[in-house]
Amino acid sequence: MTKKYNPLVSVILIEYKKNGNNQYLLECLAALKKQTYKNFEIILETDHPLKIKHPKLKIVDYKGKYTPPAKKRDHGAKIAKGEIVAFIDDDTEPKSDWLSKIVPHFKNKYITGVGGPGITPPNVSWKEEASGWASASPIGAGIYIYRFLPGKKRFVDDYPSMNLSIKRDDFLSVGGYDSNYWPGEDTKLCLDLTHKLKKKIIYEPKAVVFHHRRPILKSHLRQNGNFGLHRGFFAKILPATSLRPIYFLPSLMLLGLVFISFSYLWFNPAIFSIRNFGIICFFIYFLALIGNANWIYKKSGSIRQALISIPTIFITHLWYGAKFIKGFLFTAKLKR
Repeated sequence: MTKKYNPLVSVILIEYKKNGNNQYLLECLAALKKQTYKNFEIILETDHPLKIKHPKLKIVDYKGKYTPPAKKRDHGAKIAKGEIVAFIDDDTEPKSDWLSKIVPHFKNKYITGVGGPGITPPNVSWKEEASGWASASPIGAGIYIYRFLPGKKRFVDDYPSMNLSIKRDDFLSVGGYDSNYWPGEDTKLCLDLTHKLKKKIIYEPKAVVFHHRRPILKSHLRQNGNFGLHRGFFAKILPATSLRPIYFLPSLMLLGLVFISFSYLWFNPAIFSIRNFGIICFFIYFLALIGNANWIYKKSGSIRQALISIPTIFITHLWYGAKFIKGFLFTAKLKR
């Protein structure tokens, strides 16, 4: 009789709030209590004292000393007892079968990691919902829409740590996360796992967590600007997974808009032709935004969300593109 595969999983949570009043964390822990897979522990790393009772919880308190998220995750993995370390953010709520969908993949010795989608929770504010649709739509996310909505099962070589589980031995063998990068430490880790160890990370669409978004517009842009800055820097120093055409598109759009604006200062036939081509490209882009808004309307049933998505995605692309250029051309070293 074949022995049932039932490894211990260490769920590692990083607590971000500084005032100890983190309702999202409490919701996350409540969701973990409902897991159908029972063989797991929870390691919560925080900068301040927390009085939380949970049957599977171990709290690591840094007593007010700020510690970068990557170092917290590394420490959590080092003290973990599980064969698998499952990283989620403190603003997520895993579905009850989250671990049940993840664990079976690790029976395959060539699988080092499993990632799953982070879906915007229901019943959030309209600003948070708008941020969610800006990420979880064809024009907003492009080919990476599967990170925000369930897609087809596939192998990936770069996946965010909001829902990423890894074999603990593999995690430790590549040195864990690199605390020099945040956000972006997950890109470096996945690169090491897939290129140094030559193992696979699989995307499992049924391993779902609900993931809160930064509300539009200031917090949303700050987060996406950080993503753009780090991706631009990684495109320069980690080209294996970051030097990809799709990451350059927002920057090309920004540069094209600048060129079109200044091209009216010159009366040159060649510039006139290039400008017209650029205008046609932007016309097609805005048609795509309108089509994307229609897609959001069909998915959400909200005309407001559909209309808000047009300026939100446009501004997000421009800001991401500007920060990407900064990271790619003008950043010698990233600062935490």
